[in-house]
Amino acid sequence: MYAVIKTGGKQYRVAVGEKLKVEQIAADVGQEIVIDQVLAVGNGADIKVGTPLVSGATVTVTVVSHGRGDKVRIFKMRRRKHYQKRQGHRQNFTELQISSING
Repeated sequence: MYAVIKTGGKQYRVAVGEKLKVEQIAADVGQEIVIDQVLAVGNGADIKVGTPLVSGATVTVTVVSHGRGDKVRIFKMRRRKHYQKRQGHRQNFTELQISSING
């Protein structure tokens, strides 16, 4: 069984037992969270698609850890103008373990 969920402005296809890195969620490590923004639920060839959400469907996840992603380097330059700008960014993330899918 799998589900398509929406969190942090992105959509993810998840199944029970998977680990997933999403945008940072304000929750403690070990806490269980119920995600109710489920866009689709599927089981083999049978699929239920919401308009836009599947009513009554939830996905239960457990927070495994918090962290920061790899550094992304930003470099801006204007040729012949003696302008260079270097910048870096590391995005915060939350790692989730999918516990159950109720649909």
